[in-house]
Amino acid sequence: MPLPTASTQVSFPAGSVQGRSAVVAVHDLGDGRYGIATEATPFHPLDHTWPDQPADTGTLTVAGAELPVVDCLTGAVGPDADALAVGADIPVRRGEDGWAWLVLHVVESQPLPDGGTLGDLLGAEAELRVDAERRAALSAAHTGCHLLALALNAALAPRWRKDPGRSDAFGHPDFDSLAMSSSRMDTAASTDVYRLGKSLRKKGFTADATDGLPALAEALPALTQSVNEQLAAWIEADAAVRIEVPGPELTARRRWACDLPAGTAAIFCGGTHLHHLGELAALSTELRLSEDGSELTAVTTPKRR
Repeated sequence: MPLPTASTQVSFPAGSVQGRSAVVAVHDLGDGRYGIATEATPFHPLDHTWPDQPADTGTLTVAGAELPVVDCLTGAVGPDADALAVGADIPVRRGEDGWAWLVLHVVESQPLPDGGTLGDLLGAEAELRVDAERRAALSAAHTGCHLLALALNAALAPRWRKDPGRSDAFGHPDFDSLAMSSSRMDTAASTDVYRLGKSLRKKGFTADATDGLPALAEALPALTQSVNEQLAAWIEADAAVRIEVPGPELTARRRWACDLPAGTAAIFCGGTHLHHLGELAALSTELRLSEDGSELTAVTTPKRR
């Protein structure tokens, strides 16, 4: 079966949850699962390099069969177009020149109504439908994650003894990107873990008592209150949210942008998001410091209207 040489075109950055497209590849994933690629899709796949947002689920209807999409992965075809690598087995970063990048809709193996197999679907037109409720919950969590980053950067700005060389959209030292260890979303919240180690201290951050500020452990309740007050003010402002994208390909470098009262904030991001902050009734975070003081964890919970 020939492999695609063009990357999947995606419509999820605009918020799409349905579409129609031709099947261009059917890949045996083992364990009775297949990855079906189409020319275009509204499905958001798990990113193989930064798997912060879980994949969309939904249905793929083709050749008279409605196939539950239980997962959605990133696949890649190299310059020789002789093999398809999936997820962690992809040997290059997304967007590598000469590679085709595919959204693989994962379905369980099953016979088709006409007696054919999934391998016979190449060229058939498929109807794709994303679980819209799940997508909305993940989008709320992802938007909340970015707002948390900006609010936390502002609240921690006094703890920098020198300019670390990287600032966010509002000129605050970018603690979020400099200290980030992991970021994960689910349908209820986002969880961000920050490493407060030697590398961050060398860049100028201190968790110790300094310049009239208490140690971070003692300041955590006041810090949490400050962050949550900022988040509440932004939700009240009902700022517009959009994804800026230079093209429809899966590999396009997308950017989250939000028109907050102090100005437009932008963060490079490949996920899905709300259209405006008024879709949330509330957004709050819980900050926790590990016993040894080496990690700060933020669990940010959106409440949708």
